Amino acid sequence: MNTIHLSIVPIYASLLALLFIYLSVLVVKQRRLHRVAIGDGHKPSLKRAIAVQNNFAQYVPFSLLLLSLMEINHAPAYLVHTLCALLLFARCLHAYGVSQEPEPFRYRKIGILTTFGVLATAALCLLYSAWFA
Repeated sequence: MNTIHLSIVPIYASLLALLFIYLSVLVVKQRRLHRVAIGDGHKPSLKRAIAVQNNFAQYVPFSLLLLSLMEINHAPAYLVHTLCALLLFARCLHAYGVSQEPEPFRYRKIGILTTFGVLATAALCLLYSAWFA
């Protein structure tokens, strides 16, 4: 029986999980500050905190799934590390940019474009390995 052992992605998944907890704490702080239990209470700072957390939750799990599949399929370690590091960088940059008021849009743009690049690269690598390996 073959055992699947991931050694790269779990490191970055753990760091991203800690970042997600941090973003969640920021939402909780805004909720307590504005005394809003559900929704955004039409408070711009709470809306931003929720948007950052939601965007993270939308992109990171699927990205980690693709990166895990790359590692399982024996993609070069340097490539998996690079894509994981880029994802971590992108999500930090995006979270920083969107959480600022006024928003420095370039951080948001670089963050989401880098996230898209990681997703696209991982998807294309997996397609390539499925078709040609």
